[in-house]
This record gives sequence, structure tokens and C-alpha cells, in this order.
Amino acid sequence: MKAAFIQHTGPPDVIQIGDLPDPQISPEQVLIRSEAAAVNPIDTYVRRGTVAMDLPTPFIPGSDVAGTVVQVGSNVTGFRTGDRVWATNQGLLGRQGTLSQLVAVDAKWVYELPDGVEAADAAACALTGVTAHLGLTRVGAKANETILVIGASGGVGSMVVQMANALGLKVIGTAGGPEKRDAVIKLGADEVIDYLNSSILDQIQQLAPEGIEILWETRREPDFEFAVQALAHRGRMILMAGRDARPEFPVGPFYVNECSLHGVVMFKATADEMRQAADDMNGWLSSGQLKPLVRKSFPLDQAVAAHQLQEKATLEGTAAGMGKILIHFP
Repeated sequence: MKAAFIQHTGPPDVIQIGDLPDPQISPEQVLIRSEAAAVNPIDTYVRRGTVAMDLPTPFIPGSDVAGTVVQVGSNVTGFRTGDRVWATNQGLLGRQGTLSQLVAVDAKWVYELPDGVEAADAAACALTGVTAHLGLTRVGAKANETILVIGASGGVGSMVVQMANALGLKVIGTAGGPEKRDAVIKLGADEVIDYLNSSILDQIQQLAPEGIEILWETRREPDFEFAVQALAHRGRMILMAGRDARPEFPVGPFYVNECSLHGVVMFKATADEMRQAADDMNGWLSSGQLKPLVRKSFPLDQAVAAHQLQEKATLEGTAAGMGKILIHFP
């Protein structure tokens, strides 16, 4: 099979394109012929070695894939050859990734692809959508609450906006510039704050005078002073980035306001949590309530360029546009 792989960690140009042996599945796995895969920030961190994990050699990066089942392990129930599926949580914790024509995946991480849903859409929503669902579930988000989504045009942020909208929350997003602002409005946000032209806190105090119930923070440097001023009594804050951040924390105002802080890491979710997320996501994908923003799709042999673009967007902030980066397969 053709695959994008690395022999050692490093910058994007350590990725090689070539032939590797077809995967041999275990009794608990299915073999998927790839139609689409996604590139995520975590994929670049693992490939670069920024996030240290035990990696097989050679190692195929990539967390998400959608395609067709071509083989089913002897202990697997619920899937048959020919089923169209999607999967995530690959390329992590020693598992091989998804940038290959064939991907062996434990059946517990595999989900049906609903009729009428494109493989590219499912792959683009996979990791980011599961992350969004986990966070909203963990804080018990419910209808009529107000949520502020920092970075609402980003991969996870755009999923949070759509899911919160589907759940009946009032959604306030932040975005930089008119193009991103318009995109977030189309995703279903009730209000969008252009942080390039106005103070987020000033706008929040006007839009939600009693404070917001949920704050979804996507920045690598969270601002807790802002959080305690923006959150309502017993407000909940979700963190999903900032592995190396060490910001000051206003302990007194935070606990006196009875606020709570929740960390979300997708690859630490249980199979049951992932399944619940996938079931809800499939419903929203089918109904059109969940749709990814897509920046660009590359063929497999341009995986280096795809990783370079992801790094420019995530680490450098120099890539114009917004949306997921995909890999497509012939």
C-alpha cells in the first residue's frame, strides 16, 4: 500500500511517501480502505516529537480516516465488508495513523458513515468533533445557557459552535476579521465578536450582563483574569490547549464565584464516551447541523505540503484562510 510515513521525528520534510506492507489485522480490528483523512495539530506535534509518544518504526501519522471496510476481524461484530465508516483516535499512544491507503483500526474506534454523508466531511469532523462533544458533555451544557467560544472559526471552535447551536444554547463566538466573522455566523453563532476591532470583555458585558455559563478556551495561553470577569456564578471553563502554559491564576475570585475548570483531551476518552459522541455527530451530519470548514485537500503524495500548511496555521499563525486540511485518496 502507499503511505506517508516517518522513520524518525522532525519537521514536515521527514515525511516520506512510499510502499509499506499491507496491515495485518487482529481479531478485534477492521481494515479500512481510505477515502479521506484529516491533518490535525496533534498530528504535527507527534510527528515533530513535541508531544513525546512511543512510535512504531516506520510510523504513519494521522488521527482521522473515513472509507470502506475491506476486512473484518474474527471477534468483530457490527461491521461487514463493504460498510462505509469513519474512525479517529489513531496515530496516538503507539497506534499507527491514517495517512495510508489501508488502515487497521480497533473496532471500538470505528463508526458507521451515514447515508448521504461524504467521507471527507466525516474525516474533517472526527477528532475536532469528538473533542467538542466531550467538552460540552463534561460541563453538562444545556439549552438556553450562554457559551463563549474563543477561536470560533478554528477546527474545534467551529465544531463547538455548531453543536452548541444544535443543543439550543446561545452561542457567542470570537473571530479575527470580517471573513472569519461571517463564517462563524453561518455556522450558527448568535453573536460574533471581532477581537481585532473590539474588546471581548466589553462586548461580553453588554451581550451577557450576568456573565456566561460556559467559556470554551482554545488559545495556548488562557487568560484566567478575563475568565473570572466573564463567567457567571458557577460558570464552567473548558481547556483543550496550552500544554506548556503557566499563566497566573486568580484563585480567590475563581473559587468565590464557585466556577469550575475542565480539561479535555480527546485521546484519553473512553470508548463509550467516543461512541456517544459519534452517535450524536452522525445524527447532526445527517441532518446538516454539522458541517466542517475545509481549507484545502491534498493528495497523499503531497502529505509534506499538508503538514507544512498545518504548522503555518497552528504554530506560526501565518497561513491565510480557515478550515480543516484534508488528504484524499484515489
